[in-house]
Order: sequence, then C-alpha cells, then structure tokens
Amino acid sequence: MTVITHNRRRSRLSTLIDQPGGVSAGVALAQAKANLAEMEARSRAVIEEQVSALAALQPASSPEETARLLDQAYDHSSAVIDAAGPFELKDLCAAAANLCDLIDAAPEDRPFDWRIVTVHAQALRLLLTLPAEAAEARTQVLASLKDVLKAKVPGGAQSD
Repeated sequence: MTVITHNRRRSRLSTLIDQPGGVSAGVALAQAKANLAEMEARSRAVIEEQVSALAALQPASSPEETARLLDQAYDHSSAVIDAAGPFELKDLCAAAANLCDLIDAAPEDRPFDWRIVTVHAQALRLLLTLPAEAAEARTQVLASLKDVLKAKVPGGAQSD
C-alpha cells in the first residue's frame, strides 16, 4: 500500500496577514503592485536591450554564419517574450513570436531573407514607443507582421 503525504504550505503573504499585528490585505496588495511596477520597469529595460541586439544583427556571407545569427535572432526574440509575457505586453510577445515562427520555418536549402529580422526589430521598437492608447496603430503593426508570416510560410496564418 502506497501512502501519500501532503504537506500544506502557506504563502508568505498569508502568514504575514494572519499574524497578530500583521500586514493588512490592502497594504499587501499595494506593496505587491509597487513591486510589480519596479519589475515591469526592469522588464522593459531587458526588452529594449534585446531589441537593440536584434537590430544590430547583420546578414552573414556564409550559410554557417547565417545559421548562427538566426539562432541569435531567435534567442533575442525569445528573451523579449520572456520579459514581456508576465506583464501582459501581448503585442510585443506577438511580434517576437512571429519572428520566432519565421525563423523556425526558414527553409535550409534557400538563403534567409534578412529583411525579416530587420523589419521585426523595427516593429518591436515601434511597439515600445507607441503610447498604450494607440491600440489601432499597434493592431496595424501586428497585422503587417502577420502578413509577412503568411507570405513567407505556407499555412502561417493558422495560429491567428
């Protein structure tokens, strides 16, 4: 007979709230929001760094070098997704994921169209600078990037 032991764990927040003289839920929420705001600022700095690194990549002359640079471009795009995802920066995630999809689908028997990386880096920069209320402009940028995916990858629009 197998015995399963379950140990209940309490979060640090619930422990602080339940202690006599502990933190109230309102204060804890305010503190959590302040911590998230600080993390979001750091996240944006990481995103800007990754977009700059992506924009700095230049086309290579050899297939081996191209493969290495595409791996770097993919890594930079993935880092944007990692940094933007927790903060609901969905447009940045979508643009970076679009580039990852294009790199994944790149045929190995043909040269890679490096303009794809350049356009995505520019689009990511634009999305970073657009104000939050510019929803229509953000939608247009993402639609244009989806058009690139549709044009370069057969069946690329299926993930809409």
